[in-house]
Amino acid sequence: MEDLIYKIAITLIPGVGCINGKNLISYCGGVSAVFREKRRSLMKIPGIGEQTVNAVLNQMVLGRAEAEMLFIEKYGITPFFYLDEGYPLRLKQCLDSPLILYFKGTGHLNMPRIVALVGTRSSTEYGREMCNKLIEGLKSIDISIISGLAYGIDTWAHRASLEHGLHTVGVLGHSLDRIYPYANRSLAEKMLTHGGVVSEFISGTKPDRENFPMRNRIIAGMADAVVVVEAGNKGGALITAEIANSYNRDVFAIPGRVGDSKSEGCNNLIRSNRAALIQSAEDLMYMLDWSSSKETQKLVQAKLFPVLKPDEEKLFNILSEAGDLDVDTLLIKSGLKPTQAANALLGLEFENLIKCMPGKIYRVI
Repeated sequence: MEDLIYKIAITLIPGVGCINGKNLISYCGGVSAVFREKRRSLMKIPGIGEQTVNAVLNQMVLGRAEAEMLFIEKYGITPFFYLDEGYPLRLKQCLDSPLILYFKGTGHLNMPRIVALVGTRSSTEYGREMCNKLIEGLKSIDISIISGLAYGIDTWAHRASLEHGLHTVGVLGHSLDRIYPYANRSLAEKMLTHGGVVSEFISGTKPDRENFPMRNRIIAGMADAVVVVEAGNKGGALITAEIANSYNRDVFAIPGRVGDSKSEGCNNLIRSNRAALIQSAEDLMYMLDWSSSKETQKLVQAKLFPVLKPDEEKLFNILSEAGDLDVDTLLIKSGLKPTQAANALLGLEFENLIKCMPGKIYRVI
């Protein structure tokens, strides 16, 4: 619990953002060590100026962090520090990923497949219909749908996910002590039993305008792919798509009628090659190579297991059960030495059983 105080506190230090925070932790050798480090040593850390050093040494943030811990405990919130096992692996690979995330729900943030559905707040019947059809077509695979719990497409993405029995997570632009918009409160409560809600903001944070671009980077970073269902030529959905492209994520858009203001953003993304055109869940699964059914995969796996070496089989079993994992987590879970793991992973890649994605994250094909 003492360690958690420091994990929360470092996010509250004025002038210390996500990148500088990780820099501090790396140089000091741990999050608690940051608050025990001497001024002389802190001043030597690149990018850390005197004002930030003074804020670290002041340690006033520890009191606020302790209050946040009480809030977390009272409302059953799970904090995930960026070095914790439960932290979203895909997001962890992004340079500006949050130091800590606050999660409330029954699901988890590392589903085998994650798609973000985003779009305009003022959705049309066409956008809502396409959103529902897309999600309905994805219910045959193990997948999580994430969005921002805003009006419009976000709301329909979460609602359709619940209707079709899919895991869904809402990423908030404010703290977990409120729901904005308030009209989505009952929807958010239902999501807690089939996914949940997540935020990087401590309690008392209002849904201020500057928070939503920060929220959008989490949506983009947590997902394998971002789908823009319906969007005008400006707005948060396009920001999310741009961030996803910068993170080397797949971006897709559903086309709309030429001249329709609500589809102008999607059409422009497609026209400028910043998003691939899809018209159905089948298109999406084909583009992401998710077309194979679980049953087919199991048959293939059962057939191939006898020819796998012990280390290869161990890693393959771990990936099959846990989903996408980075090398460090695989080493911890398997107990293999780095050279053993490297050889086994290479063998599995040669057998076309796994693939290596950006950030050295491995996935069963």
